[in-house]
Amino acid sequence: MAKETGGLPYVGLGLYFEDLTMGRAFRTIGRTVTEADIVNFINTTGMAEVLFMNLDFLEKESDIRGRVAPGALGYTFAEGLLVQATMQHTGFAFLGMELKIENPLFAGDTIHAEVEVIEARLSQSRPGRGLVRTRNRVVKQDGTVVLTYTPLRMVKCRSAGGPEA
Repeated sequence: MAKETGGLPYVGLGLYFEDLTMGRAFRTIGRTVTEADIVNFINTTGMAEVLFMNLDFLEKESDIRGRVAPGALGYTFAEGLLVQATMQHTGFAFLGMELKIENPLFAGDTIHAEVEVIEARLSQSRPGRGLVRTRNRVVKQDGTVVLTYTPLRMVKCRSAGGPEA
């Protein structure tokens, strides 16, 4: 049953620990990376590297051809897609991850995240909470994997005492 407020059910609530069983896999919607996204991300983060800011350098000196985005932009866009779809009211902590950049991401690429639950266990120290690790692959429209990361998150159990028997 969906949580209600003022007699109306919420939509868009996140997944609970019980929903994130080992092996569960899903995919997010896509999002196209724009030139404006790259510029705004660089200005917001201070990643003012010539690789991201100097088109003349990209054309004449770089091994990468095209308007490339920082790897961190691909990761944060994937997290944004996941937060909107899976973590509202249920995601409590991001506890760490490993990240591997595999291919460049460019303006005009459309990415989505493919997610698989690779670890799920109840928290020993926090009743009503579970720890879930996923393998998240950020994939471009042509099937190329941009990056892979494996976040560990603390998520809410559906019932305060943990999964129902």
